[in-house]
Parts: sequence; C-alpha cells; structure tokens
Amino acid sequence: MPESFLWIGLANVVDPVNLLAIFAGALIGMFVGAMPGLSATMAIALLLPLTYSMRPETGLAMLASLYLAAMYGGSVAAILLRTPGTPAAAATVLDGYPMAQKGLAGKALGLSLTASLIGGVISSIVLLTVAPLLGRVVLNFGPVEIFAVAVLGITIIGSLSQGSAILGLMSGAIGLLIATVGMDPTTGTPRFTFGVLDLFGGVNFTVALIGLFSIPQAIRLIVQGNSNQDERVSSVRDRMLPTGAEFLKLLPNSIRSGFIGVFVGLIPGTGGDTASWFAYNEAKRFSRHKAEFGTGYPAGIVAPEAANNAVVGGALIPTISLGIPGSSSTAVLLGGLMVHGILPGPSLMTEHGDVTYTLLWAVMFANIALFVVGLLFTRACITVTKIPNRVVGPIIVVLSVIGSFAINNSVFDVGLMIAFGMVGYVFDQFRIPTPPLVIGLILGPILDTTLQQSMLIGRNDWMIFLQNPISATLLAVAFLSILQATPFFGSLARLFRKPAAARTVSSVEGDIAGSRD
Repeated sequence: MPESFLWIGLANVVDPVNLLAIFAGALIGMFVGAMPGLSATMAIALLLPLTYSMRPETGLAMLASLYLAAMYGGSVAAILLRTPGTPAAAATVLDGYPMAQKGLAGKALGLSLTASLIGGVISSIVLLTVAPLLGRVVLNFGPVEIFAVAVLGITIIGSLSQGSAILGLMSGAIGLLIATVGMDPTTGTPRFTFGVLDLFGGVNFTVALIGLFSIPQAIRLIVQGNSNQDERVSSVRDRMLPTGAEFLKLLPNSIRSGFIGVFVGLIPGTGGDTASWFAYNEAKRFSRHKAEFGTGYPAGIVAPEAANNAVVGGALIPTISLGIPGSSSTAVLLGGLMVHGILPGPSLMTEHGDVTYTLLWAVMFANIALFVVGLLFTRACITVTKIPNRVVGPIIVVLSVIGSFAINNSVFDVGLMIAFGMVGYVFDQFRIPTPPLVIGLILGPILDTTLQQSMLIGRNDWMIFLQNPISATLLAVAFLSILQATPFFGSLARLFRKPAAARTVSSVEGDIAGSRD
C-alpha cells in the first residue's frame, strides 16, 4: 500500500494544475521572503484561506513550495540590505553583504540559490525515504500511543523554545486550553463558549494563525520604520550562476551543510536560524581560510543557505510521520491539512496516503521550481526590498482582515483574528514564544479525543498509559523534558557539579603537593 501511494503522489504532483501551483508558490514565497522582517510562517498563514477552493494536494503543494522559496527569499534582503528577510538568513549577512559591496551581488545571490537547491534536494531525498519508514512503525498505534505522542510533542516543543523553557511550556498550555473551546467531541456539551454561537464550532485555526503571526509583525514594521536606507545595494549587474569549477569546489560544503540542516530540522522546536549558524560554524572550522570568513567569502554564503533549505525536509519528517510539527512553519502546514478536513497524526500516511505522498513529492519539485524561478525573477525581486516598512505593515493588516473574513464571511472571525493579534503582540513584548501556542492548538483536539478514547478502553483507569510499553516510554521522555525545563533540575545539576569541581580542585592540589615532595 505505501508503494502505491508513492506513485499516486508522484502522479498527482506532475499534474499541470499542481505544477502550476508549485511554481506560483515559489514565486510568491520568494517575493515575501525578500521583504525584510516577513517570515515564511506568516506568508503561509496569510495564504491558507486561498487554498480553501483548491484540492488538498494542490493547496498543500503550493504552501510547501512557498515555504521553501521564502527561505531563499530571505537571503535577498540579507545580501542586498544587510537585513535578513527571514530569521534563517541571519548568518548569510556575514559574507553575503560584504560580497555585494564588492560589486558581486549577483554572484552572492547565485551562490545562495545554488546552495539552496542542493540542500533542498538532499532533504527531499531523506524525507521521501525516512518518513515512510517511520510511518510504517506507527502504523499500529492506537489511541493510547497517539495520546502519548501528542503529550511528547507538547513538552518537546515547549522545552526547545527560544528563551525561557517555562514560558514555552506555558504558551503550549494556553494553546491547549484554547483548543478545548467548542463542543465536546464525545458528549456534545459546549465548553468555554460563554453563550457565543460562533464559538460552538471551536476557534478557527486559520483565523488564529493569521492573527498570531501577521498582526504583531505588521505592528513591528510600522514602529520600526525604515532602516538601512543608505546601505542598500540597489542593482545586480554581474553573473549569478557559479562556474563549473566554483560549483565543484563548494559542493562538499553544500552537502555537509545540507545534512546538518536535515538533522537540526528533525529536532522539534529548532529552525533554519539554528541550522544556519551551526552550518556556518562547521564550514569555518573545516576551512583552510578561516580569516576570510566575514569578508565576502563564498563558503560563508553556501553553508547557511544549504542548511536553512534542508531544514524544511527535516522538519517535515516528524510532522508527517508522527503529527508533531518540527517548526512553526510546519505547524501552519498541518493547519493546511486541517483546513481540508484531514486530522494530523500518526495515521496520516495511511488514511490520507495520497495527499501525504503528494506533499512529499511536492517538496522535491518545489526545489527545482525555486531554482528556475530564482534565476528568472531574482533581479525583479530586488524591487521588493525597496518598499518602505511603513507601507508593508498596513498592507499586511489589510490582507489579514480580508483573509480572516473570507474564511466564513464572518465579521466575528475578523474580531477574533485581531484579538489573537493582540495576544501575539503581548507575547512578543514579553518574549513569550508563539509557536508552542500554535502547537497546542493543533495537538489539543488530538489530545482531547485520544484521552477520552483511552479512558473508555481502560475503563477510566489511568494506569493504561503506564501498562502500554510504548506510551509509558513516550510519557517518560515527556516527563524528563518537563523536568529539564524546571529550575529544580538546574539546581540539582549545579549541586552535582559542585562536588565534582571540589574533587578536581583537591586532586590538583594533591598533585602539586606531590610534586613539591
């Protein structure tokens, strides 16, 4: 059955409509990524309403292509403006901008595009081979095991959030609470609706996403205003694609960085920014010309760009196989599945194998589309970097209002989107991570349904989760993840560290005394 889904997915991708959607997603994603401050996650959230009228495989193919292209688009602003278009392009600034100042902006963009293609193809191959294997492993998972997987997803995402792990877990818990709004899936009893009929169906996931990611970004751009006006590289006149000799010389670095990106993407909660810095440091460590990094050295562009595009495939592996989003962007992609009535989870590759394998193949084809679109439109994309922030901000707000209203033609959804936007802005001000809240919104219904099913199977005996070896192991890992995030764990670690340090000092003193004798 999985083999048949593999070829069904390939047949779906090469459909002319889906290929057109992939190229359209690549074009939109590249332009959005090139706008300083805009993220791939925000772009996917804004475009989710557009996929309502599409078939699931078409809409998901376009969103996956947009995700990949936005990663590359971030390097355009990083190279030309010294301002990362996306967080994942931060490391590209170090060598991309100095190379552009030397009059080699085209070469810098070409290196970025070529490295993105190599990293993306590597991650696509890994995704097409590893995800089906994991899918077979979880084929026999029941409600008890799926509940444990969802719990693990919440704890890992919260613990690996940037900044305070406690705040990450709190954000995830808030997402779980919001996910319980609406009718109880078992009894049909309204929960936390406060008599508002519009909430009986629950909080619309797409509306929440648009508000959480778009409104705070729009406010940030408006407040920030225009920056780096005098430092912009306004034109590209040199050759983009590297020569054959340059390509072969940079290929080992691209492949190494691509695998780094895949492995970093596999860890839920990390992202392209982490992979980019990791790959940049490794490229510098392996290089014989360490002093040239930061001066416009080609390897300093290739490493982060190959890594941040490879993260896409890596992050999709736990997303597709286990229903645990590997990043905020893949969480929004899962939202795309929910928009089309497909509930994410470990059974995704079996119950909806045709759509899932279409998405896997779409990632591969999206890399090729990105390369073609990048060659044709990168020079035109430069005009996007000249749009002032105070123009982009209001445009995002208008698109957010239109997108949230178009979902159900409801003014209530617009108000709900603005409310989530204010929540996102408050989170941003207090440095509370937003992605765990999104993960909570996604995993909340799964937790709710599987918990009640597990209780029915175990006749209201909570020991059913510990009697099952798979769920017991997963819950133990989740418990350790929470424990690691608490101050108690840090104090305990310091307590054990002190005796070891004391023993080291005493042994050194003994050695000194022995040498004196």
